[in-house]
Amino acid sequence: MTRNAKINALLLLAVAALAVLPLVLGLGDHKEEPFAGADAEAETAITEIEPEYEPWFSPLYEPPSGEIESALFAVQAALGAGVLAYYFGVRRGRRQGEERAAAALRDAPEGD
Repeated sequence: MTRNAKINALLLLAVAALAVLPLVLGLGDHKEEPFAGADAEAETAITEIEPEYEPWFSPLYEPPSGEIESALFAVQAALGAGVLAYYFGVRRGRRQGEERAAAALRDAPEGD
């Protein structure tokens, strides 16, 4: 196994541990919604501090259910991951192409 493969496996294991450990250890058991998003947590904290608070603006689109909201978030995350993967793939391809071109120039006979 190469050094990069070992590093990638270790990073994958760390990400899996970060996802599974909170569930296994029951870190959110004392809450009504244990893994609510940061927006919901902020709204709860603001309402506790200032019950009369009125938001400055409302969302442009309010999904009809939490499942649809989660699905839209997943689609957004997948699109972002796709854009990043495309960018890094193109960058790596260009670098490999430049390396191959440089190797071809080095290996080419002098008269060509």
